[in-house]
Amino acid sequence: MQSLLPIIIAAIVVFSIIALFLIISGARRKKALSSSSSQKNRQTIIREATKKLSQDPHNVAGLLSLSDLYYKEQLWDKAFPLYDTLLGIAVAHPEVDIFTTALRQGISALKNNKLEESFKGLIQARKLQPDNFEVNFYLGQAFYLNKEYDKAIPLLKKAIAINKEVQDTYKYAGLALYKFHNFRESLPYIKRALDLNPDDKELLFAMADAMNEGGSGEKALKIFMHLRPDPEFGAKSCLSAGIIHANANQHDKAILDFEIGLKHTQAPIDILTNIRYRLAHSYLALSDISRALNILKEIQQTVPGFKDVQALIARYQELSQNANLQIYLISSNSDFIALCRKIVQIYFGKTAIVKIIDITATNECTEVLTEIDTSKWQDTVIFRFYRTTGSTGELFVREFHARLRDLKAGRGLCFTAGTYTEEARKFIEGRPIDLIDKTGLIKILNKIDTKNPF
Repeated sequence: MQSLLPIIIAAIVVFSIIALFLIISGARRKKALSSSSSQKNRQTIIREATKKLSQDPHNVAGLLSLSDLYYKEQLWDKAFPLYDTLLGIAVAHPEVDIFTTALRQGISALKNNKLEESFKGLIQARKLQPDNFEVNFYLGQAFYLNKEYDKAIPLLKKAIAINKEVQDTYKYAGLALYKFHNFRESLPYIKRALDLNPDDKELLFAMADAMNEGGSGEKALKIFMHLRPDPEFGAKSCLSAGIIHANANQHDKAILDFEIGLKHTQAPIDILTNIRYRLAHSYLALSDISRALNILKEIQQTVPGFKDVQALIARYQELSQNANLQIYLISSNSDFIALCRKIVQIYFGKTAIVKIIDITATNECTEVLTEIDTSKWQDTVIFRFYRTTGSTGELFVREFHARLRDLKAGRGLCFTAGTYTEEARKFIEGRPIDLIDKTGLIKILNKIDTKNPF
C-alpha cells in the first residue's frame, strides 16, 4: 500500500494541472468569444447607424445609438458632433433625453478643447439639474479653463459638497481660488488635492506661491527651491525664490536662484526677462556694476523698453566710469560718509583749515557740521549731502535753512546727485546757502583721489 502512495499523489497532481489548464483555456475561449461578439455587436451598431444617418442625418435612432457607443468608448471627437446634432433637434423629439444629451454634448466638447461649444450644453444641463455633480464639476472646469475663475469657484465648491471623493474637483477649486488671488482660501483645497497626488508640480507651485503671498515666505521658499529643476515650473520657481532671497538681502543666494532660472531657456520670454532684471539688481546691490550692465544690455536687446532698463544702463555706465560717483550713490554708508569727509576737506581749497565738529546721518541725508578757518574768513559751515538722483524741492531747502539758524551757522552747502527745483533755487536768493547739483558734484568728485586718505 505504501508503494502505491507516491503513484496516487503523482496522479492527483497531474489531474489538478490538467483541470487547471482546462479551466484557463475555457475562460480564455469564453473571453475571446465575448470579445468577438462584442466587436461584432459594435460593428453592427456602427453599420446600422451609419446606414440610417446616410439616408437622414437627423435620424434619432442612429444618432442615439452611435453617440452612446462613442461616448462610452471616450471617442470624444466622434461623440461631440453627434450630441451637438441631437441637442439641436431634441425639442422636436420627445424620445431624446435633453438633460443627458446636453450634459454629454458639453463634456464631449470640453474633452475636445472646444470651450465655447461646451458652455451651450453644460449651461442647459445645469438649468435642468442644478444639483447634479457632473454638471457642476464640468461646467466649473470649463469656466476655469476659460479663465473665468469667479464663475468657476462656486460651481466647483458645490460639486465638492455633492461628492467629496473626486480628486480633480479639489485641484480645480484650489487653482481657481489661487488664480483669483484668494490665496488663503485656496490652500486647504490645494493641500487636499496634493494629498491625493503629491507629485503634481502645478499644485506644488500654486501652494508655494499662495503661501508666499499669505506671508509664509520661509515655507514657500523650500518648495520653490525644490521645484527649481522642473522643466515647466522651474523658471517661475527660481524667480520667486530669488525674490525672497533678495528681499532678505541674501543676494548671493538670489543670484544663484536667478542663474539656475536662466538655464530654463524654453521658459516664456517674460519670465526670463524678469529673472534677468532681478539678477541685474542683485549684482547692483553687491556693487558688481559690470555684470549688472551686461545683463541690462541683454534685456535691452531682447525686450527694448522693458521697465527702466534704459535709464539704469545710462546711470550705471556713468557710475562704472566714475569711482567716486559710484561710492556717492551706491556704496555702504561708511564709505559714503568717508567720501563726504573728503569733500568737506577740499571744498575751500588746500589752505583752509577744516575742523569737523559733528556728523549726522539719517535716511534722508548726511550732515557734516564744521568750523572753517581761511586767510580771509572764519565761520561755522554746515555741509548737507543727498544721495538721491531725483529733484530736491523747496521744502528740503527750507528745512536746511532752519537748521542753519538753529545752529547759528554762517553758511550752508547742499549737495545732490540730482537737480534742484526752480522754487528751491529761488528760495536761496539772499540767503547763505549754496546748492550744488550733479554737475557741480562731479567736478568736486573728480578732484578726489579715493586711494589717498587725508
